[in-house]
Amino acid sequence: MSGHDEVRSDAETTVADDLLAAAEAWLAQDPDGETRDELRALLTAARAGDTDAAASLNDRFSTRLAFGTAGLRGELGAGSNRMNRVLVGQAAAGLAEHLLATSSSDGAPTVVIGYDGRRKSDLFARDSAEIFAGAGLRAILLPRMLPTPVLAFAVRHFGADAGVMVTASHNPPNDNGYKVYLGAAEGGSQIVSPVDAEIAACITRVAAEEDVSTLPRSLAFETASEAVVDAYIDATATVAPADVGTDGFTWVYTAMHGVGWETLARIVERAGYPAPVVVDAQVEPDGTFPTVAFPNPEEPGAMDLAYETARAAGAELIIANDPDADRLAVAVPDASADGGWRSLTGNQIGLLLGWRAARRAAATGATEGASLACSLVSSPGLAAVAEHFGLDFHATLTGFKWIARAPGLIFGFEEALGYLVNPETVRDKDGISAAVAMLGLATGARERGETLADLLAEFDATFGAFASDQISVRVDDVSTIARIMSALRETPPRAIGEVEVERVDDLLDGVDDLPPGDVLRYWLTDGSRVIVRPSGTEPKLKLYLDARGDSTAEADARIAALAAGARALLDALS
Repeated sequence: MSGHDEVRSDAETTVADDLLAAAEAWLAQDPDGETRDELRALLTAARAGDTDAAASLNDRFSTRLAFGTAGLRGELGAGSNRMNRVLVGQAAAGLAEHLLATSSSDGAPTVVIGYDGRRKSDLFARDSAEIFAGAGLRAILLPRMLPTPVLAFAVRHFGADAGVMVTASHNPPNDNGYKVYLGAAEGGSQIVSPVDAEIAACITRVAAEEDVSTLPRSLAFETASEAVVDAYIDATATVAPADVGTDGFTWVYTAMHGVGWETLARIVERAGYPAPVVVDAQVEPDGTFPTVAFPNPEEPGAMDLAYETARAAGAELIIANDPDADRLAVAVPDASADGGWRSLTGNQIGLLLGWRAARRAAATGATEGASLACSLVSSPGLAAVAEHFGLDFHATLTGFKWIARAPGLIFGFEEALGYLVNPETVRDKDGISAAVAMLGLATGARERGETLADLLAEFDATFGAFASDQISVRVDDVSTIARIMSALRETPPRAIGEVEVERVDDLLDGVDDLPPGDVLRYWLTDGSRVIVRPSGTEPKLKLYLDARGDSTAEADARIAALAAGARALLDALS
C-alpha cells in the first residue's frame, strides 16, 4: 500500500492526489525556506497517516485566497490558501500584466510599493518590486516600513498608475495582506469592480501557467528617498496647526505595535502640538503584537495599556492608531466608566470630524458642490450635518474604495474607525491626519474651557441626539446567513420591537444609485434604522442599529428597545 493510500484510508482526512501534486508543485517554486520546511513537514506527516496534517493540507490547497476589492488578506503559511511569497509573486505578476495591458501612460507604467511592520511584509514588498521591474514596469519601493496612508499619498505624489501596500491592517498577528490602489483618474483610491476581477483573472492565469521561480525579476527598481515622507508630513501638518489650547496639554499615544509613531511624531512637532506621553510597550513596530491578542483598538483589552498610561500621566486625551495607522481611536476621561476612561465610538468621532469639515467649508464659503460621505451602515447624523450646512451628502457601500469616490468630497468616514479628512492629500482612510484633526478639536475646545465630551453634547443639541449599536451573529454553517436573508426578503417584518417598519430597501435591487449588494435596510416610523448584511470577511450576520431622539437619554432608550426587538426578530428566524 502506498503512502497516498494510507492517507486516503480515513475518509474524513483524505488528501487527494491532485492536492498532493499541487503541494509538490508549490514546494518546487517556493523561494522561502521557512514555508518550504513547513510544507515538507506537513507532507511527510500526512503521508504517514497524521490526520491533523492531512486536514491542514486540505485547507491549504483545496482553494486559494481570492483577490478582490480588498486585494488579498489571510493567514501566513505555505499553500494557495495562505499568504506567502509564491502567492505574492503570482499577484505581482498578475497586476503587472494588467497594468501593461491597460495603462494609458506614456512609457512604462509606474507602481509604488509600501509595507508595514508585519511578519514578511518587507519580503513581500521586495519580491513585488523585483517582479514589477522584471516585467518592465517602473517600480518604486518606499524607503522603509511606513503607514498605509503614506503609500496612498505616494501614488499621487509620483503620478503612479498603481500602488501596492503590504499590510493586514488590524487583523490577527499571523495575517498579512496585499492592498492595491489605482492612480491617474482614480486619484490613489483602492480598486473597485470590475478592475478587481480583471486583475484576479491575470493572477489566475499566472498561477495556472507560470512558475514563480522562473518569473523575470530585476534589481532595477527604485528606492524612494525620504522626500516622499517629508512631503506627506508637510501636507498633513497643515490639517490642523496648533494655535490655541496647548499650554499644559497632556495626551497619550499608542501605535498598537505598528508603524504610526515615527511619522505622527514628526507631524505633531511640525504642527506645533506638545509631544504625547507614549505607551512605551506598544510604540515600536513589532509584528508579533506581544501585548494584545488582537491589534485592533476596538477589541476588548486592546486599549488597556493606554488607559493605564493616561491615568498615570493625568492625561486629557488618548489617541491610538491601528498597526498600519489608517484607523484612529480616541478615548476621553469619564468618571462613570470602569477605569475612568471611555473610548469614543467610530460614529462619535466621525460626526465630530464631519461637523468640523462642514464648519470649515461654511467659514470659507466653499459649500457649493462640496459633500460629506459615509458608509451606509455609519451614523445618519452625518446627513443631518450636511443638511444643516447646505452640503451634499452621499451614503456609499462599506469601504473607503466607495467613500473616496463620492463627488465633491471634503470629508468621509465609516463607523469602523476610518476617517478621510484631507482628500486632496490622501484618497483613503488616514488615521494620522485624522489624529491631527482631533488634536485640533481637543485643544480648540480646551481653550474655551471645554472637552470633547462637551463637543458631543453640543452636537446633540444642534443636530439631534444619535445613538448607534451593532449586533453580530456568528454561525458555524454559512448557509444559515443566506437562509435568514432569504426569510427576511420573503416575509419582511412589519415591526421591529414595538415600532412599525415604514419602508424596506433591498439593495440587491439597487437603491439610491448604490451598486447592488446583499443588504436590507429598514426605516422605522420613529426615524430609527436597522441595516442587515452578511459580513464580508467572517461567518457573521451583522445588524447596524441607529436611533435619533430629542435628547441623549431618549436616543439611548430608543436604541436599547431597538436592539431588544432586533434580537427577538433574529431569534424567531434562527
